Amino acid sequence: MPRPVFKAMLAGAAIAIALPALAQGARASSPTEFVHMAERLKPGKWVWAPGVAPNGQVVVYVDLSRQLTTVYRNGVRIGVSSVSSGKPGHETPTGVFTILQKDAQHRSSKYNNAPMPFQQRLTWDGVALHAGGLPGYPESHGCVHLPYGFSRELFGITSLGATVVIDGDAASHVRSTETSLLAPVDAKGRRIERKLLNQQQFSWQPERSTSGPMTIIVSKSDRQVVVMRGGVEIGRSIAAVNDDDPGSHVITLTSAPDGSPRWAYIGLPGHEEEAGRQLDEGVINRLRLPRTFYQQVRAALRPGTTILITQSRVGSSGGEPLTVMDEVVPQP
Repeated sequence: MPRPVFKAMLAGAAIAIALPALAQGARASSPTEFVHMAERLKPGKWVWAPGVAPNGQVVVYVDLSRQLTTVYRNGVRIGVSSVSSGKPGHETPTGVFTILQKDAQHRSSKYNNAPMPFQQRLTWDGVALHAGGLPGYPESHGCVHLPYGFSRELFGITSLGATVVIDGDAASHVRSTETSLLAPVDAKGRRIERKLLNQQQFSWQPERSTSGPMTIIVSKSDRQVVVMRGGVEIGRSIAAVNDDDPGSHVITLTSAPDGSPRWAYIGLPGHEEEAGRQLDEGVINRLRLPRTFYQQVRAALRPGTTILITQSRVGSSGGEPLTVMDEVVPQP
């Protein structure tokens, strides 16, 4: 048999073998159909319904406990997929990340030039979202593996600086972590000191990052609020939080049907009933912030701003006495 014909036959066989692995997903055309399919998701499967919310800021939430990722746009769930996170000894870090780099044809510089299609880098030491193996359990070297088709769809709607929240624990199924949500080093590997100085109520440096998606992290354990824009910390404040809920909640600034801004819950796994629910005054009254810090943050808010409320830490020790001077309760 001529060599070119033989090579063509091998290529055709490889494609035939690969296609079932790539054709693991499905598209949904309505919210009802989407919910029905998402609730029955099995390992290796995914569902995608971008038409449910065609515009708005994208937030990606990875639940390590359930090995699922959920994609939200304008606060509405548009995609759900099974994932495979880091195996024991190479655990995927939890935290609030931003997409630092995108490369549709990336190859690993650490693992024998292995292909990492539709790579979206979250840390400079190698953690990323990308297409990869999905055996039904954690098996990566720290990255979040996605089905090929889902990874391609997600790559197409995200931008640099988009927010990615990774929460939970693949081994012990806890909902928060004792380690800091925020990396202790910057992009160049330099250590970052994140504690507020003694007697310092807050810091506000918006010039450190003048554009990009804004994420506000409310840590109930540390009793602090951290503001990040474009993946860079621009503000931090002490905060009194009268709430002992152990779960994590995400709220995003969306546009109402009449175009006015409103804060709405994202229905995270385990809190699906919150999806689309407007932030109520009772929740707001549990938080107290220094007045000047609140006013500066409020002036910087834009549609797509995301708030993560969590028991996890943000890089400083808790437990010390707390007094918020000239306090104010935020307004919706």
